[in-house]
Amino acid sequence: MRRKEQRPEPGRKLRGVVLFVLLALILPVSVNILRAGGSLIAPVGERVAAFAVIANMPEAGAYLLFDRFLGGIPTLQSERDEPPGEHHSLPVAAMPSTPLPNNPPYSQAVTGQNPLVIRPRIPIQYQAMLVAENFAGMIGGQVFAHGAGLIRNDTRLTNDEIKSILETPHSLTFVDNGQPQVLIYHTHATEAFERHDSEIYDIRNTWRSNDNNINIVAVGAVLAEVLEQNGISVIHNSTQHDFPSYNRSYERSAVTVADYLARYPSIQIVLDIHRDAIERDNHVIVKPVAEINGQTAAQVMILAGSDNGNLNMPNWQENLRFAAAFQDAMESRYPQLTRPVWLRHRRYNQHLSDGALLLEIGSNANTLEEAVYSATLVGRALAGLIKENTVD
Repeated sequence: MRRKEQRPEPGRKLRGVVLFVLLALILPVSVNILRAGGSLIAPVGERVAAFAVIANMPEAGAYLLFDRFLGGIPTLQSERDEPPGEHHSLPVAAMPSTPLPNNPPYSQAVTGQNPLVIRPRIPIQYQAMLVAENFAGMIGGQVFAHGAGLIRNDTRLTNDEIKSILETPHSLTFVDNGQPQVLIYHTHATEAFERHDSEIYDIRNTWRSNDNNINIVAVGAVLAEVLEQNGISVIHNSTQHDFPSYNRSYERSAVTVADYLARYPSIQIVLDIHRDAIERDNHVIVKPVAEINGQTAAQVMILAGSDNGNLNMPNWQENLRFAAAFQDAMESRYPQLTRPVWLRHRRYNQHLSDGALLLEIGSNANTLEEAVYSATLVGRALAGLIKENTVD
């Protein structure tokens, strides 16, 4: 009969780790005593006394000590996939607004995070797991292939009905006359990212900021800069439509979009840039990542709206066709950069233009650097798609 292994009690295991830390710190000093004589006895006595106090700490206090020396002891929690939502009802952090210029250089957006800032230590009671996963997806169920990418059909239509729509290519064409061709804006501009690349995070984090150097506006600025560098005329609007009130953000951003479209009829593509939020049970948050050219990229997801008969979107099929072409352009150049296009019965302001899409670049668990790198890749792919469809 196999005997059931008995696991040590948590307190017993903790005392063992305390003893290990004590020995690791005191033994080297003891050797120095033998070499240097009695002059070191007093400092050692002080250190022994201090660690005697630590050894009798409550368990949480001792674990903070281990966090200092051993880099944290996170516990893996159970996981349950949650689909990303249209709205992320998290509070906005009270931070000063420091808008970026309209199209800042790549380096300016990246250095919005001061590299000299020391990573804060998270008290053990506020630590939770942050995991990285690849969300490139696979064919099956409501997910099917189109071109180099995948489509996730979350509508009342069948996959075959969606495929029949995609048999007709998108109808967008462009003219290189110096007029704006792309509008980039942010319905939820205060969406921000993890400040450090780590396997643990602080559950007190809101991932919201009014500082446009570190929120999703910085990512949109990089995307705009890359397009400009490739000869594509862009307007980047940095209005914080979700501040001071998160409610009715889409209504406010729709007014912004309609105004630009009226002033610049040359605009063919309208991109609402967000970041996702993926959380599982027990505070586990997830960042979607892929390694591209040896660098970690935040994966990108296109959300395409569709009409269920009540949304007043007579041309949603055109948006879907453009979404499929855009997805194909990104995946053809940078395999696994994207997650499947998510087709839903939502508007996302896509009733305003045939080339309007919502892009989720990474999640709250990604770092700004990962999202900025992805924005660079997205910009290159989009610039190529536009040039392929430019007429003389």
